[in-house]
Amino acid sequence: MNRLLPILSALMLLFPAVPLHAADDHAGPPKFVQRMKDFPAEEKAKGIEGIGNIIAYRASQEPILAVSTILFLLAILHTFAAIPITKYAHHVQHEHDEKIKRLAKEHHDMPEEQRMVSFKATVLHFFGEVEAVFGIWAIALLVALIGMVGFADMKSYMMTVNFTEPMFVFVIMAIASTRPILRFAEKCLSNIARLGKESPAAWWLTILIIAPLLGSLITEPAAMTIAALLLARKFYPLKPSSKFAYATLGLLFVNVSIGGVLTNFAAPPVLMVAQKWNLTTPHMFLHYGDKAIAAIVVSSLLYFLFFRKELAAMRAKMTDENNDGIPDWHQRETPIPLQVTLTHILFMGWTVLCSHYPPLFIGGFLFFIAFSRATRHHQNPIDLRGPLLVAFFLGALVVHGGLQGWWLGPIITSLTEWPLYLGATILTGFNDNAAITFLASQVENLSPALKYSVLAGAVTGGGLTVIANAPNPAGQSILSKFFGDGVSPLKLLLGALIPTLITIVMMKFIPDKEAHRQQNEAFRVEQEAKANAAANPESH
Repeated sequence: MNRLLPILSALMLLFPAVPLHAADDHAGPPKFVQRMKDFPAEEKAKGIEGIGNIIAYRASQEPILAVSTILFLLAILHTFAAIPITKYAHHVQHEHDEKIKRLAKEHHDMPEEQRMVSFKATVLHFFGEVEAVFGIWAIALLVALIGMVGFADMKSYMMTVNFTEPMFVFVIMAIASTRPILRFAEKCLSNIARLGKESPAAWWLTILIIAPLLGSLITEPAAMTIAALLLARKFYPLKPSSKFAYATLGLLFVNVSIGGVLTNFAAPPVLMVAQKWNLTTPHMFLHYGDKAIAAIVVSSLLYFLFFRKELAAMRAKMTDENNDGIPDWHQRETPIPLQVTLTHILFMGWTVLCSHYPPLFIGGFLFFIAFSRATRHHQNPIDLRGPLLVAFFLGALVVHGGLQGWWLGPIITSLTEWPLYLGATILTGFNDNAAITFLASQVENLSPALKYSVLAGAVTGGGLTVIANAPNPAGQSILSKFFGDGVSPLKLLLGALIPTLITIVMMKFIPDKEAHRQQNEAFRVEQEAKANAAANPESH
């Protein structure tokens, strides 16, 4: 940490000089980005219709867009290959270790860190890190941009990409994972878990129902971090079956994705459209919040009933981590002074309040690190590896995602209410759900029903894959150690499938009283207009 402070300080000094939205030598985005906005007018003028024809036309006009999508799809396929790559990396490392052991007698004076290094195994491990996959393919994208449109346009594009969300997630993850915040959250949730005598079942239900709903107040990334850390302490050490482990992870991702819709500032897909669509917190709660709460409760209770026997068997496993009577230092119960906890909460509140202003929340984070150092006897070491990997993942994702609107846009704008809802749910699994709602916000004159469909669909599909919702990589980073060689994308999809289907039912079939009132009012106005027209035919 002592080495980290000068680095962070230097970054803070340099940060204000780095623009987020414009390059030094370019007035705006490069031509191939601007064309994405001009395509609809061009196609209308040329009479080009049909999704296939539109996509083919755009690809022929700007081939770099087609190449960017191919690289994006390859990155998605790479995520499915991450586990086999990791297994092979372990095999290579094992062979290297065995070779070193055979040669150890001949090299007594060789330092241990040099004797055990395997460059091939290290590189393979990196290629097997899900959080690194999109960054690897982002490098390929930058190379393609330089080769096809030139270095200047590549740099111009990168300066139009907004990295605020990755930076925010890094900071909020680091703060939310500290001992004072985690202990405070644990004490609050223990008051509910105590109703079930703090059994594994009681903690499991409390974490998976209450923590996601807190995401509407403390933001979804913070809620995901706290929920995942508590599961890592209260549930996963009890060694659930593989089926139960993946079911819990999938349920967590779905619940967090929909748990942030009770307000208009906590969920990334809501933030993207809140101002343009005038989505206030009362509106979000009345139209989305009640359905999200119902979906979270029903899904959690359904999984609880299915795995109740396994949860009951876990009570016997509730021992200390090493099963030797010696508690783990990181899980110590020594009290934390109230002023330390309150200061951490204030830092978290400041970060949430300034979530759209990187200089403010990064500056606050530097003061937070200094405070943590001053109170380190009450802290556990802040592990920045997870937050850094997640930020790297999200940063690479927004680089790729900024070039996917050329094909997503025509699909979204061509759908009616039900197909749009299901389409948004499915497309979210292949792209961050905030990108889906952002693209929809660029379409003018969307009806209230279509706006509801695209936003509800985006949050509904937020648990299907790691890339579907921004907080998901944070949860996977924290919990991946409990999944052997890594989290299987297919098993995660299966674990999230039932909660997703339940959410579909809740979002689309629970009556919306306000919507019905508006529809009835519109019908009444229409009938009055027809009656007036019939009574006064001469006016027409």
